[in-house]
Amino acid sequence: MTESLDATDWAILAEVQREGRIAFTELARRVNLSASATKERVRRLEADGVITGYRAEVDLERTGYGVLSVVRLKYPGPGTRHEPLRRLLEERPEILECLRTTGDDCYVLKVATTSMGHLEEIVDELAQFGSTTTNLVLSRTLPFRGPRVPRTGRFEESPQHGRPRQ
Repeated sequence: MTESLDATDWAILAEVQREGRIAFTELARRVNLSASATKERVRRLEADGVITGYRAEVDLERTGYGVLSVVRLKYPGPGTRHEPLRRLLEERPEILECLRTTGDDCYVLKVATTSMGHLEEIVDELAQFGSTTTNLVLSRTLPFRGPRVPRTGRFEESPQHGRPRQ
């Protein structure tokens, strides 16, 4: 899909990632298009599955979830018991994100809890699936920011057309 994203699409993506509730008129001004052309582009990006949703950023501490951690989970032997873990992920809203990974760990989970005891409860539940390693997050040096225009030569701007070239 990246091959069909031009500089204007990337500008739109940057703006809606920065401010998901931006009005089409303001977005149009920022990307130098008409409001109707901007709305059409956003709808196309949504229809193509490039924009998959809009979310509010929530301050975890202000909601009572002051302990943020990263838990790595390693299954013993061949990892074939994934369905029970998926059920646990559905049941525990404290688990904010779960990534299946390669390497020594099978999963990396981002977990927000109200206390160390609450974290221990979650880690104990995860430990039924294998060994865990837990790291406490001290601060967010770089919060999640979403993708930007790739900097590789493959998607450089074509000076004649303003479109990525391959």
